[in-house]
Amino acid sequence: MATAQNGIDSQDGSAVELSSDSQTTSKSEFKFTDGLTLENLRQMQVDFIDKRNWDQFHSPRNVLLALVGEIGELAEIFQWKGEVTEGLPEFTEREKDQVGQEMSDVLLYLVDLANKCHIDLPLAVKAKMEQNGRKYPVDKAYGRANKYTDL
Repeated sequence: MATAQNGIDSQDGSAVELSSDSQTTSKSEFKFTDGLTLENLRQMQVDFIDKRNWDQFHSPRNVLLALVGEIGELAEIFQWKGEVTEGLPEFTEREKDQVGQEMSDVLLYLVDLANKCHIDLPLAVKAKMEQNGRKYPVDKAYGRANKYTDL
């Protein structure tokens, strides 16, 4: 799945320009671009697949296997780098672009898998974050990397 440099491919294959609202000065200041939701991505992916008559190939199993493959491609970029610093200052611009492209593929396949499984991904994420909050209360987990059973 191809992505545009500053956006994502629209359903007809042309680039969608997104504003560059993301910031990279520190982890607390970094933000995603506003205005693009998971539902927008889901609909763009559905349109992209429908226009190519690819739905016949996108069973949940096939999408999951494609997702795993894309995660592998993302991992390959990091494989021989050792530990890397937040913001990837050790990476060339070409490598950073590759990371963004592979992350996009991973996200698009995950959104497609959620669509095929009828999982409301934003709702599932919200529920999972609430569950994690109960499992890892701040007063017990702050500054610790222990599993919740060891807090």
